[in-house]
Amino acid sequence: MDLYTDYLIATDSQATATGLSVILDRQISHDKFTRMLKEGVFNSNYLWKKVKKMVRAIESEDGCLIFDDTIVEKEWTDENEIVCWHYDHSKARSVKGFNIISMIYHSNGISIPVDFRVVEKLLFSMITTEKEKEEVVQQKMSL
Repeated sequence: MDLYTDYLIATDSQATATGLSVILDRQISHDKFTRMLKEGVFNSNYLWKKVKKMVRAIESEDGCLIFDDTIVEKEWTDENEIVCWHYDHSKARSVKGFNIISMIYHSNGISIPVDFRVVEKLLFSMITTEKEKEEVVQQKMSL
């Protein structure tokens, strides 16, 4: 996993399991990386377990948490709970894609990601009438 993570950080082009295999002169099959990613559970708990010692080593009184949200556009992907419409403030319009909220701990000039969430939304396809749709929109607007 560390090797794959280093590859993701270092690559300046599209990252693929095949690309990493090629860099390693095919000493490790791309299928091995694909299986590792498919079978693993890479959630926020996994991330915290990996970075907790690093955060504890740099934490200080003036450390802070930084929150950021990122929208990755997926214009051609079918809508679902994750790939849906989000308002992109940098573009001043809604875009179809997925929204990730990340939390970074910053202290002593070092920033470490400590948590992330993928935003899931209720699908309108589950709503059967226009009245129900209007009610959901009104509820969301009041939040």
